[in-house]
Amino acid sequence: MKQIHPSYSVFTLFLLFTLLPFYGCSADSTTNKEASGSTDSQPVEATYKAPQDLNYEALDTATFAGGCFWCTETVFERVQGVKEVVSGYAGGSEANPTYKQVSAGMTSHAEAVQVYYDPEVVSFNTLAEVFFKGAHDPTQLNRQGPDVGEQYRSVAFYSTPQEKQIIEEMIAKLEKEGYYDARIVTQVEPLGRFWIAEDYHQDYYVNNPDNSYIQSVSRPKVEKFKEKFKDILKEDYPQ
Repeated sequence: MKQIHPSYSVFTLFLLFTLLPFYGCSADSTTNKEASGSTDSQPVEATYKAPQDLNYEALDTATFAGGCFWCTETVFERVQGVKEVVSGYAGGSEANPTYKQVSAGMTSHAEAVQVYYDPEVVSFNTLAEVFFKGAHDPTQLNRQGPDVGEQYRSVAFYSTPQEKQIIEEMIAKLEKEGYYDARIVTQVEPLGRFWIAEDYHQDYYVNNPDNSYIQSVSRPKVEKFKEKFKDILKEDYPQ
């Protein structure tokens, strides 16, 4: 049996615990570390608050996980009837998860977005269609593009039996039509608690247009979505 030199294994562990927390949809580990203000021993809960001028009583919510939330957030924000999209973490059991923990695969959470929308303008069915056809690739298991791990898994969360039915019927329809060459692997789960991500993740695409990940991964995905869903795009949203 090949022997591993002790110093090599120590070096490997060093890499795992110092570099992996910044992999994923992050392209600038130093900036993210400073912005999150979190440490391994003392997670910092997010302080982001959704806009107070929205009439939340008139809005419904939809929650999806489809890879890096920088991408999925900016896709849904462009849809008519969507009033606010919040990046966060869902689908796991750990309380107060941080980006450093989730992106390193140290929790059972997935990067997710919560969509606040006006049901008089856009339906849950349309949002589900955007999720399955325009926000990500639902055939990729535990990954989206360059981001690999269960934290980037595809999940459609539901809060009512009606939402569950819409999601399952849409998956069945896409499978029957052969919309994708591969099988859809999206998980359909009841929504538990949604944990809001750190402030600097909110509107990341708009606020960091020169970020290398945004340029190489997010922008092509957004442009593809805009081409496919022209009829439901907001006219005044920043490009």
